[in-house]
Amino acid sequence: MEVGSDIWQDHALGALRGLSLGDAIGMPTQSMSHEWIGAAYGKVTGLVDAIADQPIAPGMAAGSVTDDTEQALLVAGLIAEGCGHIDSARLASKLLAWEDDMKRRGSLDLLGPSTKLALEQVRNGADISKTGRTGTTNGAAMRVAPVGIAHDAGRPSFAGYVYESCRVTHNTVPGFQSALLVAAAVSFGVSGETPRISLDLALRLAENASYEKAAWSPKASVVARAKSAIKAAQSIGGDDEFVERLRLEFGTSVEADESVAVAFALAYRYADQPLKALLTAANIGGDTDTIGAICGAMLGAALGADAFPETLTGQVAAVSHLELAKSVKPLLRIRAHEAKETKQSVGRVAPGGPGTQRDTSETEPGRPGTQRNTSETEPGGPGTQRNTLQTDQKEVEHA
Repeated sequence: MEVGSDIWQDHALGALRGLSLGDAIGMPTQSMSHEWIGAAYGKVTGLVDAIADQPIAPGMAAGSVTDDTEQALLVAGLIAEGCGHIDSARLASKLLAWEDDMKRRGSLDLLGPSTKLALEQVRNGADISKTGRTGTTNGAAMRVAPVGIAHDAGRPSFAGYVYESCRVTHNTVPGFQSALLVAAAVSFGVSGETPRISLDLALRLAENASYEKAAWSPKASVVARAKSAIKAAQSIGGDDEFVERLRLEFGTSVEADESVAVAFALAYRYADQPLKALLTAANIGGDTDTIGAICGAMLGAALGADAFPETLTGQVAAVSHLELAKSVKPLLRIRAHEAKETKQSVGRVAPGGPGTQRDTSETEPGRPGTQRNTSETEPGGPGTQRNTLQTDQKEVEHA
C-alpha cells in the first residue's frame, strides 16, 4: 500500500466511523442486562434514544456517543500534538478536564473505575509512573484506536507507543495487553489486511510481546480469553447459542479480559457483516457501548469507511458534532513519516559493504508483524520498552 494513499485515508476513517457508530448504537443499552434491554427496547436494530431510566445516559438522543469516542479523539489530539508520542502528564490532565466538563454538563458518563482511581491519585499529587498499577478494565483499549492509525504494528516501536497511551491509568498486564490487541488490529487493518487476518496478527503480536513494565495481575490473560472466544465464534452454529455462550462463559463487564475478548469474537464471527456485529454488541448486555466501539474500530479499519451505512455514520457525526476526517489527517502524516523513514533505512548501505543493512530493526519485507530484529531498544519517550516484540518469548513477563 502506498504511503499516504487514499486507501490509508479510507481505512483510518473507517476505524473512527466504526468506533463512533458502535459506541452510539451501544449507548442506550450500556450497563443494562440482556433481559432489561429486551424489555425496554425489544431488540436494538439501529440508533435509538436511551430510555429515561438508562443508568448511564438517561434520555440521551439517538446517535450520541459516549466516553469511548470522546476519549479516543482526545488521544488522537495528543498523538498529533506529540508528533506520534503521548505525554502521560498531558493525558492525565486532559482526562481530568474532560470529566470535570462532563460533570458541569450534568452527565453521568464519567471516567471508568480504573481511570478514575488512577487520575484521582494524579490529582492528589501522586507520581504518574506509579499510578495505574491496578487498572485491569477496558478503558485503555477503548481509546487506543488512534495509536493504531498513527503507527505501523509491524515496527518494533509499536508496543512502546501503545504503552504511552495506557500506563498512567492501566499499567497492568491486562490493561496493556488489551490496548495492544486493539491497537494492533486497527493498525493491521489500516495497512490493508482483512478483518480476520488483522485479528490473528494482533493476537500473535500481543502473545509474543513483553509486559515487563506492567504490573502483574491475577486476572486471566486477555489474549488467551480472546482466542477462546474466537474458537466459540468459529465452532458454534446458531447466533443465539453463540451470544449466550459469550454472556455466560466470557462475560461482558468492563474488565478487559471479558469485554475485549467478546469484541474480538464478534468481529471475527461477523467480519463480513459489520453492522450485525455492532447490533449484536448492543443487545448482548453489559458494557455494550465499549464492546461495540472496539469491535467497530477493528472492523472499520479493515473494511474501510463504507463498511457501515452512511445514513447511520452520518447521523452519529451530526448528532455528536464529529469531524472524524480532521482527526485522521495528522495521524496519517505521522504514519507516512514513519514509513518513509523505514524505506530509507532499509535501503541504506552500511559500512560493512554493499547489501549490508545499517538499520535492521525495521519490518521484514512481506507479512506485517514479522520482525527482523526485535531486541533493539525503542525510541525514547514515556513508556517506551526494550524487547517489546520478542518472538521467541511465549510467556508473558510479569512485573
